[in-house]
Amino acid sequence: MSALGDRLAEIRSAPRGKHIGAFFDYDGTLIEGFSATALFGARIRSMEFGIGEVADFALIGLRGVESEQDYAEVLQATKPTFAGKTYAELLDLGDRLFRQETAAKLRPQMWQILNAHREMGHRIVIASSATRFQIEPIAREIEADHALATDVEVVDGIVTGEVLGRPLWGPGKAAAVRSLAREHDMDLDASFAYSDGNEDIPYLESVGHPAAVSPRRTLRAEAESRGWLILELRNPSHNRFGMALRTGAMYGSFLAGAAAGIAGGVVARSRFESAVQTGIATGNDVGLALAGVHVDVLDGNEYLTSDRPCVFAFNHQSKLDLPVMIHLIQRDATGVAKKEIQRLPVFGQILDAAGLVFIDRADAGKAINQLEPAVRKLRDEGASLVVAPEGTRSPTPRIGRFKKGPFHIAMQAGVPVVPVVLRNVGELMWRGSQLVAPGTIEVRVLPPVDTSEWQAETIDDHTEEVRQMFITALAEWPEPNGTAEHDDSQQDESRSDDAGEAVE
Repeated sequence: MSALGDRLAEIRSAPRGKHIGAFFDYDGTLIEGFSATALFGARIRSMEFGIGEVADFALIGLRGVESEQDYAEVLQATKPTFAGKTYAELLDLGDRLFRQETAAKLRPQMWQILNAHREMGHRIVIASSATRFQIEPIAREIEADHALATDVEVVDGIVTGEVLGRPLWGPGKAAAVRSLAREHDMDLDASFAYSDGNEDIPYLESVGHPAAVSPRRTLRAEAESRGWLILELRNPSHNRFGMALRTGAMYGSFLAGAAAGIAGGVVARSRFESAVQTGIATGNDVGLALAGVHVDVLDGNEYLTSDRPCVFAFNHQSKLDLPVMIHLIQRDATGVAKKEIQRLPVFGQILDAAGLVFIDRADAGKAINQLEPAVRKLRDEGASLVVAPEGTRSPTPRIGRFKKGPFHIAMQAGVPVVPVVLRNVGELMWRGSQLVAPGTIEVRVLPPVDTSEWQAETIDDHTEEVRQMFITALAEWPEPNGTAEHDDSQQDESRSDDAGEAVE
């Protein structure tokens, strides 16, 4: 078994409950690289970065950060980044940068570890020397119980830039962990901690189950001498030119298949929609192959056909979700998408011809009426519905709150809900990326959920039950065999978002 497998087994054999802590460093641990990169990039783009600040950071970079005093100088150099802004403005900036840039750097293996700890009911804690503005977005995404960060002074809602208390660097972080443990009566000897940095040796040794994550030299030597677990993790990188060629081939094949389907539908007018769906499915399968994307259904493949018509519910991470679901479902199905997609050149018209139902998310009051065509297709035509209950893509693999619409439809039409759990689509095409990376997408299709006994009064409970099925399936996922091919070229840095989000 790999080091990751050993850690997952160790977590699952640990005691359950909030008295067991799972402490996560952020920069270099949960994410590859540093969140400050996005922060300073935004500052440079806004032309707020002075020559003196550049010189200060260059000097710090040459000298390195080896002590709490060195880190105090780093915080002093970053003071202009925060001083004079409102607390709300900085929180908004941190959230925006996380969604647009930093979330793409999340390590998928660490996300799996997080899920395992959450499933065991452990107390999830972010412990970072970074500022709270950098930490709050990830703390919210992972539903952390606590976020230990370096805090700055706020006076009348305005940030002064002065540091409050002891920075959470090195011994300061270890002290904060011990203080939190005393406050909540936690068992540190049975707790877990993760970090990559040399300065975090005191923090790691404060728990009984430390793990060095792709550690730097000093921490690696310490971990080896003490027998600490070492997790070697690296996000895949790919040649952008090759990715562009593969992505173009995938879309080209999709369009060619759609054109063939439309032509066939014109000839067989009575089966127009079916012909279009067949053409799209064929072109889509060829396109995924050209893009180097393989879809591996680990279990439950039989549920893709056994209980149709049904409502296929999937977790939404990426624009690549749609091609994956087309590959899985193939035909005799409809979907729901936001109205903006219908206005996309060519693709909007193709999806319209394939029978997708488009709704206006801005008009939530008419949501049920807008979904009536999907209900008719289910009830009268026997076409299954493919839908993302989260409504919009998440910047992380987190399962968001489910909307009730799809579950009302399933109940009203008297059909089952079939959960389709996608594990790593976002790793091959992050929500903000325009390019597809080659690799294998893993899928688990869960047993159909009977809706015959559901009542409108309890639809909230049923919706949450299905959502918990997704969460549990992801937490108990088999150890990955490697999800994406590696090369030594530059990682895709595309961050632009678009309108391609499935809804409801």
